[in-house]
Amino acid sequence: MSNFDEQLARHIAELNKEKQPERDLFRGIELGIEAQKDSEANTNNQGVTPKQWMAIAASVCLVTVLWFSAPFAFKLDDPRSDNYALIDAMSTQQQQQVSSLLASYQSTPALTEDWQQQLKELDDAADAIKAALKEDPDNSALIKMLHHVYQQQIALIERVHAPKWQQI
Repeated sequence: MSNFDEQLARHIAELNKEKQPERDLFRGIELGIEAQKDSEANTNNQGVTPKQWMAIAASVCLVTVLWFSAPFAFKLDDPRSDNYALIDAMSTQQQQQVSSLLASYQSTPALTEDWQQQLKELDDAADAIKAALKEDPDNSALIKMLHHVYQQQIALIERVHAPKWQQI
């Protein structure tokens, strides 16, 4: 054994085996026993307090009400969610904006001949994205793609009828 181990063993042997409390502990023990008796008096045979029974009953009532009102709260006959209604509104707004742009540029000659074909291709792309959104109306990537296609449509119409070099 090393010198350190011998010194440690000697110090351990010199320690007092009984530790005396710094204050009287009986009062704390007595209060703990009384609190235990009070809580046992408020519980029934299963160990559940009346407050806990009330909480259990309230949660059962809530679940029951939600269970029976769920068919009325959610439109089960409407396969579209609220997000798809938003997509429909976005599509309607886009159609109105394209129509008004085309009406305002009706007297302005187009700079290219195939711009209507390009606009139709963008319409087809928007229709494909909307078909995918019917399956997954919460897909934010598809919503962003649809918004981008709509922006491209407006930019195409403006570029063909009012290029930047004419606006100077």
